[in-house]
Amino acid sequence: MPTEHETVLQEIQEELNRQERTRLSPLALFSSEAVRRLPEERQGHRQAFAQDADRILHSKAYTRYIDKTQVFSLVDNDHITHRVLHVQMVSRIARTIGRFLGLNEDLIEAIALGHDIGHPPFGHEGERILARLCRRHGLDSFQHNLQSVQFLDRFEKKGRGWNLTLQVLDGIMCHDGEVHNPRLAPKRGKTFAQFDRELQMKSREPMTPLIPMSLEGCVVRLADIIAYLGRDIEDAIELALISRDEIPAGCGRRLGTSNGTIVYTLVTDLVAHSRQVRQALSPADRELDYVGFSPEVALAMLEMKTFNYERIYRNPAFKPDFARIHVCYEQLFAHYLRQLERTAEEGDGLLGTMSPEYLEIHPPAAIVRDYLAGMTDDYFLRQARTIGCDVPERTCLPA
Repeated sequence: MPTEHETVLQEIQEELNRQERTRLSPLALFSSEAVRRLPEERQGHRQAFAQDADRILHSKAYTRYIDKTQVFSLVDNDHITHRVLHVQMVSRIARTIGRFLGLNEDLIEAIALGHDIGHPPFGHEGERILARLCRRHGLDSFQHNLQSVQFLDRFEKKGRGWNLTLQVLDGIMCHDGEVHNPRLAPKRGKTFAQFDRELQMKSREPMTPLIPMSLEGCVVRLADIIAYLGRDIEDAIELALISRDEIPAGCGRRLGTSNGTIVYTLVTDLVAHSRQVRQALSPADRELDYVGFSPEVALAMLEMKTFNYERIYRNPAFKPDFARIHVCYEQLFAHYLRQLERTAEEGDGLLGTMSPEYLEIHPPAAIVRDYLAGMTDDYFLRQARTIGCDVPERTCLPA
């Protein structure tokens, strides 16, 4: 029998759910439509997607965002972006867009907060190294978006996961900001069975294209690009790797040359060219069911992305000692595989905290993958030193 307080809170939640139906676009995904893999008896007072955002915030994996590389590794400079700041920027930008379009901001926030939780130490270079090691040990290629799902759905809470909603997990899995797709229409109506099939296909074939099941997921995917495009330029300028006048004149005129201007231009263009979402009268208005940029801005974005790859991400002027990081990854992988041959009591934390179910369904290489992927940069380096690896030193930039 619910208490008086529980009854009042449940009534408020139901009222909030009703208000969504009148306040949001018919093309939004309503909190009452949330689907969880396992039913939960105690619903509480929070709406489903708000509850998911809270669960992600309280996860151990979210805490480890604080010391994970965004772009620049092994640099002593307090003013460059780390993964935690990028995630907060994605969340803020995506919620702003969602508010203008009449979408579900709780769903947007949950997807944004969780989208990069699967990134391993040392950013995308670490991801490439771990992908090679996984293939070498008989696993599918490592992909951080799939690892984000792995952490939240199957690894956290001693292997039980957080039982997040399908809509949040789908948005996290489908967030790929590297693909240039300036207009997105959701692939609606997915079930957990379809989600699991898509995850398996993507795991086996990394080039498999994925589309979110909600406009909210589409917005986060585009906000991911908005958040990093100009910010990575600012970080590169801060580290004296490029100068502002190197930004191509064409995309500079169209988008701006500072992060603030670039974000403003992209957000306002996206909202202006997706405003039909607010005009929808029913969920059946599928011709209005998309978000995207104008062709001119999309072209300028592609040009700026190309500039970032050529002058920042592949810039020979900034080459941390990834050869030694690669060796550290290999030696740590081998070290933890050897640990798994011992008993759980001797496993130095690798096995002792996990549920028997997790240990039964994951081969040793997958357990090591999960453990390595969850490390922060500093913890990775400390563990590498512990086993005698030659660990690279941090560089102070600008010199």
